[in-house]
Amino acid sequence: MAELDTAASVELTVTVRNTGARFGDEVVQLYAADPVSSVTRPVTQLIGFARVRLDVGESAEVGFTVHSDRLSFSGRTLERIVEPGEVTFRVGTAGETFAGPVPVRLIGETRTIRGERVMVTPAVVRQASTT
Repeated sequence: MAELDTAASVELTVTVRNTGARFGDEVVQLYAADPVSSVTRPVTQLIGFARVRLDVGESAEVGFTVHSDRLSFSGRTLERIVEPGEVTFRVGTAGETFAGPVPVRLIGETRTIRGERVMVTPAVVRQASTT
């Protein structure tokens, strides 16, 4: 299982391919879940996405950089925190096809976020190949 410090980032990558008969766009969506947090959390939450234009038979690699701040929440004391433990990521498309889950263990101490925090999940699309 991959590990991520409660103050660091992780790179998640997926390859998408157009298997249809026409060119088109696909919206690749990244979801996170924290099933064992100290407070009740959403079952899953959308934390990033990228629109990818693909020709017939073309594939592309989509990479998401997820900072641990994106997994933060209001704890029992109502302070924004990132706590250690297992989280899972899933990647899906607008067509609701999902890959995963990919488990990642957050390690380190519970971190309280004061002031600014990372609020975006950058995505990079790299066109791969055409078959």
